This record gives sequence, C-alpha cells and structure tokens, in this order.
Amino acid sequence: MADNIIIRVQSPDGMKKIPSTKRETAAAFLKKVAKEFGFNSNGFSVYLNRNKTGEILSQNKTMSLLKIKHGDMLYLFPSGSPSTSGEVMDTVQEDEIDQYLAKQDGKIYRNKDPQLCRHSALGKCVHCVPLEPFDEDYLNHLDPPVKHMSFHAYIRKLTGGADKGKFAALENISCKIKSGCEGHPPWPEGICTKCQPSAITLNRQKYRHVDNIMFENHTIADRFLDFWRKTGSQRMGYLYGRYTEHKDIPLGIRAEVAAIYEPPQNATQNSLELVDDPKAAAVDEIAAKLGLCKVGWIFTDLLSEDTRIGTVRYTRNGDSYFLSAEECITAGYFQNLHSNPCRLSRDGHFGSKFVTVVATGGPDNQVHFEGYQVSNQCMALVRDECLLPSKDAPELGFAKESSPEQYVPDVFFKDKDKFGNDVTFLARPLPVEYLIIDITTTFPKDPQYTFCSTQRFPIENRDILGEIQNFHSLATYLSQCTSTAFLDIVSDFHLLLFLVTNEVMPLSDSIGLLLDAVRTSNEDLAQTWKKSEQWATIEQLCSTVGGQPSSSLGYGAMGGPSAPASSSAMWSCLHCTFMNQPGTEHCEMCSLPRS
Repeated sequence: MADNIIIRVQSPDGMKKIPSTKRETAAAFLKKVAKEFGFNSNGFSVYLNRNKTGEILSQNKTMSLLKIKHGDMLYLFPSGSPSTSGEVMDTVQEDEIDQYLAKQDGKIYRNKDPQLCRHSALGKCVHCVPLEPFDEDYLNHLDPPVKHMSFHAYIRKLTGGADKGKFAALENISCKIKSGCEGHPPWPEGICTKCQPSAITLNRQKYRHVDNIMFENHTIADRFLDFWRKTGSQRMGYLYGRYTEHKDIPLGIRAEVAAIYEPPQNATQNSLELVDDPKAAAVDEIAAKLGLCKVGWIFTDLLSEDTRIGTVRYTRNGDSYFLSAEECITAGYFQNLHSNPCRLSRDGHFGSKFVTVVATGGPDNQVHFEGYQVSNQCMALVRDECLLPSKDAPELGFAKESSPEQYVPDVFFKDKDKFGNDVTFLARPLPVEYLIIDITTTFPKDPQYTFCSTQRFPIENRDILGEIQNFHSLATYLSQCTSTAFLDIVSDFHLLLFLVTNEVMPLSDSIGLLLDAVRTSNEDLAQTWKKSEQWATIEQLCSTVGGQPSSSLGYGAMGGPSAPASSSAMWSCLHCTFMNQPGTEHCEMCSLPRS
C-alpha cells in the first residue's frame, strides 16, 4: 500500500488527481493521463515544471526513478500549433451538396436591357454584366426579398478579390479560456489578455446555411399533427431527409423532409420533455442506408381556438416572440451536435445545416410551419454554456456571469434608445431576436414521395393513442394493402423502423437489400428480398396473431392459445407473454414447458 501515490496534473482547463504507484512506468502513467483528460496518445506533453522543462517521455522508467513523489504537481500542455489564416483543410469531407455548389459558377446572369444597353449582342455593360451571388441589391429586389445570402455566396464573398481569399478563414467563436498560457496560475487564480476570450457583440447574421425547408408532401405534416389533434398535447419529432440545391437563391441549399421520426417523450398541453431513446442509433443507421440524414427537428406550439371550425390561436408574432430563449438554446444544442463540415475552418467545421421547424398558429388562425436556425454566435454561447433562459420572459435570454468554476466573456448587443441613438447594452437580459435566422418553409405544388405506401403503419411511441407497433398491427396493415407491388407495401419509414428494431425478430442484419430497394425504387430487389426466409417468418408471425387482440404484448406475441408446434414458426408462452424460438419446448424466459 505504501507504493500507492497520487500525482496532481495541471492543465489549461483545470487540475486533476491521477492515482499511480512508485513502480508504475512513465508510459503507463501517461496513458492514464490521456484517458483522464480525453487526449490521444500524442496530443499532449507533460512536464515537471511550468516553464516546459523536464518533459516526461513515454518510457519504461518507473515513477520512483523519475523522482516523482506523492503529491507532486505536473504540468500538461496540449501539443500542435493552430493553422495559419486562410489554410484549407483538405482532409475534411464536406457534404455532397457543399461539394456540388463549390464547383458551380454561382453568378447571376442578366439579359441585355433594350433601353439601357447600347452595345452589340456579344458585349456587356454595367446594366447586363453578371452579378455576384452575394449582390445585396439583387437579393433585396427579389420577391419576396432575401434578408440572408446563402452560405456559399458568403464564401464567394470572402474568397473573391485579387487575393482569391488567401487570407480568408472561417473562425469558430470560443467563449472559453485559451489553453497553453504559462505566465500565471489557471482561472480563477489568474487570467491574462493572451488567454482571455474576447467579448462578444451580437450581430444579426448576414448569411444562413439553409435557405429553404420543403416537406415532400402534406401527408408527412398531417400525420405529425394528428397527435396534437387527438390528445391536445404538444409533440416533437426529428426531420429526416436530404440537402439539395435551392435554385431560387444563388448557391442556395434546401432541406427536403421525407419523414418525421417521433422519439420517446413526455408531453402536456404546455410542455415537452425528451427521454432517452434506445433506438436513436438504429434510426440514424436505417436512414443513412435509405440515403437520408437528420436535417432538423420539429415541434408543435398549438392552442385550439374554435374546435368547430378547426382554428388555432395566433400566439407567436412580433408582439410576443418567434422562438423562446429556451427553444433557441435547444436549437443551438442540436446544431452543435450536427456541425457543418467545412474546409475553410481550421477546426474542420463551421456552423450547421440543422434546422428548426415550429408548427404554430398563423395570422389566419390556421396551422403554419415556420422555419428557423440560430446564429453561429448563439451556437458558441450554447456550446460553452454561457446562455440561460429567463424565468418570466420567454423572449429574453441571459448571459451568465463569471464564477470561480467558469469564466464567461462579456456579451453585448446594440439597440436604439428612446431618442433613436445606437446604444450598446450588456446582454443581461438579451432579446433572442439577435440570435434567430428565419427560413421559408414550403410544400411543393406537385407532391413528392420517397415512401410511396398508401396505407399508414402506426407511428412509433404513440402508445397513449392506442397506436402500437407490433405484429398484430403489422398483420392489420398487410391485410389492408391492396397494391400488388411489394415495394409499395413496404415503402413506409415507420414500418421499416419496426422491422429493424422490434424485439421479437429484429431484421437489422438482413434488411439491407430491402432498404436498397426502397432507396432506389427497385421492385425487382424488393421481390428478391420477399423470397427470403426472414420475410417468410414475418408472415408466419403475422398469421399467428392475425385477427386476435395483442393487448398482452408490446410486440407481436399473443396472450391467447399458443401457436402449434412447428420447426419454422415462433410460439408465444402462455405464462409470461414471451415469444420463443422455433423448435423449443420450454420457454426461454420462464423455463416453463409449452402448454
């Protein structure tokens, strides 16, 4: 026991105590340090002294030979130097839409003006020369006017000119103390202008990463709203779709929504609370195999006004708020989780294409879908835990004050006083309108269908409505399908999720061919998968439970008479409502013999 020692390791982010022994090698100790501080093996250096002398190398010498004793303080410094300004990170894999738009010309071409142009058909003048995609006059004169240029137009603005963007770099805002400062003890004992983060003055962002949100068809939104219509409780879901070019705006990006996944949640008329979702990773994996990704989130904020005519209250407007501070913080949290890969940023990412959609009442007292993002400044404040919601005013946020545990830079915003003068205010409180970017949300004139099934398989996590995903509901769904094309029958996002994630017979390892068939709309591939043993077993399970209630199980097994003995079909136990494998005579759950 006398060999056990505790070593203190001081880093720019704080001090930690690492347990060790006198006989432990330096290599083993450094592995402990890396694990404790979250570094890789070569991402840091440890020294005996604060001035970076006496480096401890990864070697087989013991701690006692290195004369490191119980209670000693060592100093950790992250390695690597920041990239130079304007350096392109060639190793960053950008999204396909970003790669496509980066290759486009992007200029706005104009026809010859018959009244102002006095040159030949092959000539150009100031009245017909192509405009740059970031031309503010052109964007302001569109109908409707465009307040925010597209992100790629903003990049063209940065990288244009004689230097071709040699000194252009996209800097992610940081509200944390910079690491590597050696001249003083760490916060709260010391701080200097070298490591202190700069104060932030909030500005309305001039660009946006997504310029339009489009639901493929009205059915997607209507099915999502059905939960509120039937319960009066609010609802939240994740938007799955793809990013495409938005041709109405130069170099614009559109988020196309193909499906909405509703995670487990607790909801009332006035609140929403997400709970842990054990299927989250599986849903993302299925979506990726279908050529989709998570492009945003949607939630309802609806209050019924007149149930006879189906009107709702108009609550979100310029006199109240468009997004509350709490919703802005949530949006910032999601955007930080889904950052945008970018080669012009030294961090390899910049901003986010993750969108927020609110289903709320409009001026005509009908349900409207409003799209938003929060600015990169808001993302930084949320990421570094500097922004709080106000208790009594949903439209106001509050910048935290510094404490011994956390240094918070000053946050300011500019507004006009009662005399019309520009005045700088400390962001305590903060109007969240400085953080919001609005995005048009639309439905196409000609509906599109990634999932073409005409029948409706129950949506996940709607047990409160009696809409349960099990093999009884699957049997009912299949019996109602009138299409002769198998692809049309299985082309339902929620059905595919059930086939992969159900607890009785999950098909996660054998459904790849079917997902490819849905992604490519290939009926031949779907028919090939239909002949598989897995689908035969699914049909057998459906025939076993078909026409009988399934109240005793969440997934397919029955509380009624057990299935006849068979070497190719599962059977359900009368004693514990558990579905057993084919050929077994004793229940795998309770070990009782089959009745």
